[in-house]
Amino acid sequence: MESERSLRVRGGSARATGVRTRGGRSSVATRGGSRKGRVRGRGRGCPRSSVEQRPSASCAFNLIAIEDLPAGEPIEQALTERSKRSWNPRNYEPDGEDIPVILSSPAIPPSPAMYVECGGSGTSTPSSRYNIQISVHGSRSPSPSHKRVRRSLCPDQEHDITNRDSISSLRRPLRDSEICYLLHYGSDDDDSDDESQNDNDEIVPMIIPRAAGILMDTPDDEEIEIDTAAATKPLVTSSSPSIISAPTSPARDTGMKPSHFFEFDWGTFPDSPIPPTERRESFKEHSGPTVAVSDPYEIFRLIWDQEFMEFIVQETNRYAQQLAAEMLDGGELQASSRITEWKETNVDELLVFFGILLAMGIVIKNRVEEYWNTEQNIFSTPGFKVYMSLRRFQLLSRCLHFNNSENLRNLNLDPSQAKLFKVEPVISHLNSKFTELYIMKQNIALDESLLQWKGWLNINQFIPNKAAAVGIKTYEICESQTGYLWRFKIHAHKASPTVSEADPFTASTPALVLNLIKGLEHKGYTLWMDNFYNSPALARKLKSIGFDCVGTLRTNRKYVPTELTNLKKSQMKPGQVVGYTSGDVDCIIWRDQNRVATISTYHGNAVSTKNGVTKLILIRDYNICMGGVDKKDQMLAAFPIERKRTQIWYKKLFKRLLNVSVLNAYIIHKQTATEVLDHRGFRKNLVESLLRRHSMKMQPYVFSARVQDTIFEVSRHHPAEYPRLTSLNSTNRHRHPCKVCGKRTVTYCVGCDKPVCVFTCFVKLHN
Repeated sequence: MESERSLRVRGGSARATGVRTRGGRSSVATRGGSRKGRVRGRGRGCPRSSVEQRPSASCAFNLIAIEDLPAGEPIEQALTERSKRSWNPRNYEPDGEDIPVILSSPAIPPSPAMYVECGGSGTSTPSSRYNIQISVHGSRSPSPSHKRVRRSLCPDQEHDITNRDSISSLRRPLRDSEICYLLHYGSDDDDSDDESQNDNDEIVPMIIPRAAGILMDTPDDEEIEIDTAAATKPLVTSSSPSIISAPTSPARDTGMKPSHFFEFDWGTFPDSPIPPTERRESFKEHSGPTVAVSDPYEIFRLIWDQEFMEFIVQETNRYAQQLAAEMLDGGELQASSRITEWKETNVDELLVFFGILLAMGIVIKNRVEEYWNTEQNIFSTPGFKVYMSLRRFQLLSRCLHFNNSENLRNLNLDPSQAKLFKVEPVISHLNSKFTELYIMKQNIALDESLLQWKGWLNINQFIPNKAAAVGIKTYEICESQTGYLWRFKIHAHKASPTVSEADPFTASTPALVLNLIKGLEHKGYTLWMDNFYNSPALARKLKSIGFDCVGTLRTNRKYVPTELTNLKKSQMKPGQVVGYTSGDVDCIIWRDQNRVATISTYHGNAVSTKNGVTKLILIRDYNICMGGVDKKDQMLAAFPIERKRTQIWYKKLFKRLLNVSVLNAYIIHKQTATEVLDHRGFRKNLVESLLRRHSMKMQPYVFSARVQDTIFEVSRHHPAEYPRLTSLNSTNRHRHPCKVCGKRTVTYCVGCDKPVCVFTCFVKLHN
């Protein structure tokens, strides 16, 4: 069964099997009929929901204006506060009685369209049929009682040009500086240097911002719920208490004492609200890196340690032999095949290969071959050829492997595990290293990330509000503040789960959430999720194991009050709020531009006002803390090493994981180093260290005019190729016997002027 909110893509065409659209209602047809006639309430591995299963509130339904809610202060603080530009015109005396102007702030910015000539008459007509009157609040209203006036292009010198309604009384022509000011009003000069830009600069893909996505209700997806077969039996065991209570102060009682997970006594919020800090779980961890290492190379090697690199070398050499044998048996092996040149690789060469991959994310070109361009032009990048030939790079890319394919037949794997078999060692290793090297701060975000893959792949997902839209989906736990990836899981479909009566949280979505946060129990973390995961029962479960849970909510979830489920957008006016609490879980609906349903275990219904805008504290905190995964994706977008085309999907996934490991290493570096590098400088330092420590001990090249056949000179002894044959359009080169092994080769040492094989005999000749 295809996963909910996803489309299965085959051959470039999409067939809908249930799409999740955070940005609004979806009109995509689904299997089994139209979306309108579909019965809601069916979760993955859950029985059909009914109205009788939904609890009702024990109090009257009441819509409250947001201004009447108790005031409070947001708990979370953004790293950078958003600043709003304002336009403050200078005071002046209006000339004439035709245009009444009330001098106050803020006034309306001028428009350059006022100074454009119309019909060559030397004057411009006003854009409105009435005069504009500026009120004390900066609003414009038509005033038919005043006669029409025509604005002149020759304003007076003594008057200010920044007020649009005083233009008719100005006499002198506009200066160039004044015209430039009007045309560029409200724009900022971009004079920053790419080399010195801060790593916090956002690289925004064309997606719906999360702050806007929260204002869009999407109840059209399939239900993600748990079985209620065990709802009539209290879940009481010796290891898990059945009574869930939040930390309370000596002076207050939160009243959070449900009998078990599935009994919700919904009621109104108390008149004297409990402060969120008293209801929130206390954080008991010392966050930050677990290692005191700041060098980029050392941090990278802690993630890609020697033992795992030797494992990749072993599997790569094994796969090269299997590939050659397969081509030989199939009659595909030819003398010109690259595989005939295969020599067993080692850890040093593989780390140089990693360094070249990372360098391709800094120096971006469209084709791999362009990196080995050594022609004397502006597009030349001769440094890549110094450390590895193009043919060897392509051969390593072809044979790079992470698991023995022959073991797949001997293992009893389900379809989901079999699809990820070839890359599973990398996933397991990185998950272990990421959790081992870093302790996250209190706020963590659970969200999806999408790696673009346009080829045919039966695990492809379609998420329209992501930058990639179609590709391989991963569920990720990231730190909200830094974007550190702590744990991830690749979506590769799933077998239909069997929901246990003893533990209904074994359904697919609750099980996914609980598996991703395993190891963080009873430490006071706050988990921020969107409406794909949240439900009242899951929120209570998380509260019982020491988590707080905040996010958006789909009101067709089970155990949501019937009053909130049946509440429509048309029944609410903008600014109205309605909500209920069961003591440990709060459900609130706020009508802004759209109907926004939220859930929280500690926020309550307090509001705060900032810059004249009143919002729920829950909404303000959600906009700050939910962007951990998006921040990670934005920082990776500047260095797209996985952008290079490949026909093997899991190798592109490996490049993405390699890229993420460098980003995590950079986040550790920022918190341990005394002299912090920016993101680009960190990657350049890492690439240079990998190439310097693991290359063939060649000296760095220097540009020299003494060499005629190349634009650089590595050292006195360095390899080069013999010239091509003189025959017309020949691609062959002169060949001579190697001085070490005797094989005919096209390369020679410039310093010795002797033919020698580059990768196997060059070092032996000079030793």
